Amino acid sequence: MIKTWDITIPELTGDEPRRAYVYVPDSWEREPDRRYPVLYMFDGHNVFFDQDATYGKSWGMKDYMDYTQTQLIVAAVECNHHPDNGRLSEYSPFTFEDPKLGWVTGRGRETMDWFVNSFKPMIDAEYPTLPDREHTYIGGSSMGGLMSLYAVLEYNRVFSRAAALSPSIWFATDQLEEMIRRADLGPDTVIYMDYGSREMKFHANMEHQFGEVTALLLERRVMLTSRIVPWGNHCEASWERQIPFFMNTLLYER
Repeated sequence: MIKTWDITIPELTGDEPRRAYVYVPDSWEREPDRRYPVLYMFDGHNVFFDQDATYGKSWGMKDYMDYTQTQLIVAAVECNHHPDNGRLSEYSPFTFEDPKLGWVTGRGRETMDWFVNSFKPMIDAEYPTLPDREHTYIGGSSMGGLMSLYAVLEYNRVFSRAAALSPSIWFATDQLEEMIRRADLGPDTVIYMDYGSREMKFHANMEHQFGEVTALLLERRVMLTSRIVPWGNHCEASWERQIPFFMNTLLYER
């Protein structure tokens, strides 16, 4: 079952609506007292339906969940589509300047504060969740992957596990590395992180930065699954093929 509705984020875009999506396993209808872990996801319009996806291709999460009968709630919210770097701003924990993008004000903290203080309580109140940290996860790709890293590092009291697919770790690399070093992490923190071998034009630089971030996470004793995806690309079709890998990490021993 998927429910969709319009939602507003006053702290970010005032009264402007965007879509929210929640997938609940069909078993809830047969077992109304059952409770489920929750995976929160960024770029919700790209998660379930091709007709909603920015480039006409979604992750196909509903098909995967139904086929595998994975017992997990997935709650996702559409991104900011404003042409003036709206998505980058909301999905960046850091303010940065880029030669092509210009000045981008990072509003990642406002985004995550809304997720934690408004969206999660709403989902917990209306759906059969296991609301504790142990059963609360977060995931996304590209800038949403960066935000997933940020969420599990800076909001570790809320999220115990994260899936960061093709995370945009080349933005504000010094701040990201410092954040990893100082994060207050629980000893059971789990992260899945990958990077496609065909991604971007500056692969050598990305490969180096990916290795740096991986090493820092391991130094912090994060339980890390890190992959270079053979022939992986920076697109929903490629990320869809990684669903079994990151779901195995998120739900391992659950």
